[in-house]
Amino acid sequence: MANGSGFPSPHELPTIPGTEGWERMYPYHYRFRADDPERKRYEESTVWFCDALHYPEPLYPFDIIWDEAWYLALSQYNTRIFIVPPALGIDHRVVNGRVYISPVPVPDPAQIPERVEAFLKRAGYYYQNWDELYAKWEAKMKGVIEDLDALVIPELPEREDESVVFEAEGQSSGYKLLTAYDRLINLGILAWQYHFEFLNLGYAAYVTLVDFCQKAFPDIPLQRITQMVSGIEVILYQPDEELKALAKMACELGIEDEILKERPVQELFDALEQTSDGRLWEQRFEKAKYPWFYISTGTGWFHHDPAWIDELEIPLTSIRMYIQKLKRGESLERPLGELKRERDRIISEYRDLLPSEDDKQTFDQLLATAQMVFPYVENHMFYVEHWFHSIFWNKMREVSRRFVEAGFWDDVEDVWLLNRHEIRQALWDLVTAWATGVKPMGKLHWGPEIAWRKQVMEKFKAWTAPPALGTVPEKITEPFT
Repeated sequence: MANGSGFPSPHELPTIPGTEGWERMYPYHYRFRADDPERKRYEESTVWFCDALHYPEPLYPFDIIWDEAWYLALSQYNTRIFIVPPALGIDHRVVNGRVYISPVPVPDPAQIPERVEAFLKRAGYYYQNWDELYAKWEAKMKGVIEDLDALVIPELPEREDESVVFEAEGQSSGYKLLTAYDRLINLGILAWQYHFEFLNLGYAAYVTLVDFCQKAFPDIPLQRITQMVSGIEVILYQPDEELKALAKMACELGIEDEILKERPVQELFDALEQTSDGRLWEQRFEKAKYPWFYISTGTGWFHHDPAWIDELEIPLTSIRMYIQKLKRGESLERPLGELKRERDRIISEYRDLLPSEDDKQTFDQLLATAQMVFPYVENHMFYVEHWFHSIFWNKMREVSRRFVEAGFWDDVEDVWLLNRHEIRQALWDLVTAWATGVKPMGKLHWGPEIAWRKQVMEKFKAWTAPPALGTVPEKITEPFT
């Protein structure tokens, strides 16, 4: 039944026929619950937005890992670390594979002045030392990515190597497989801890600039404010710049027609191997792969979006497109100079409209801060959602291969139908059966369950999710999401 807001109650959505019991696919704390009066009152008294921005489709059970990660990370930085004055965290629920989120306000407005004081002290430290701390952040993220890349997902041998005995190693491949999986998951959660270390501070700087401009210039379009922080170099553009450079090099070497021939990737490189110029270009292509081909064709949030590194035909298609442009005499350069000139013109015109020197000084400070933080707001996506996630998905496929080898399921891609907690439980079944020399229970348990979950996911995809649930509050104080 809809409440006064026109949105359905979160506790009264009908179950899709054939999906009864779907809740077990996701962590238990993601459920709406009506059996506890306190929780029921809370869930009905707030608004839950369908997070179609991040999740335009139902989430597979494993893919909810990134929602779990930012559920923790964003909320902790708001509530416990930087002490955002008007807001606590973002609460999350799942209905039919769709994520619903609800901003949690500070319960007592009297707490806000003290929170302002704490926020200014803590956030101020980051703003004042932004460049130094950002350099440390990049080093931390690269370290996490290196650890992930180096992580080995052990196989389970018929018999352990003699070195386990003669070097008194004292642990088995089964134990190492368990710890490798734990390490993989923990690195994923850690990457998202870093993801939000700066992010809300970056958004806060931009939101503050927007608020000032909209009050000072009531008719200003939001696009104009965005243009004030444009024209800044960010690494998210670098993968595409690498492809442009490869297209230019192909034309300079005179091998562009060889690359333009439509054929399988391996056939292309076999042909390039036949000439010195072809080999030179291939070396440059190989150099560009790491890290610039670790970029998803989607947002990076979903296991099914391939990265360039997984399907080299994707970057090659773009290289061919750029070669064709060069052959037509078109420029491949981004119009950075033009963007910067337009940015500076807009800033100058609006600044001149401010009535006082104090207003102009405030505008200058807010704009400088927004421009300072903008590269991080863009760059973090390359490090986390693209580079890290691209490696992570393939490491998980290695984990799944151990299950396929043991007969738990038939397809490596079936692993996404289990959530991360279930996979660890299944790993215990796998390694204890391997250690004991018996047949694991996995096929009996997961075979029919995976088949059932596949049809549930199809029904989820056909469901039209309400845009919101619950009751809209008078005011939403969470400023970022």
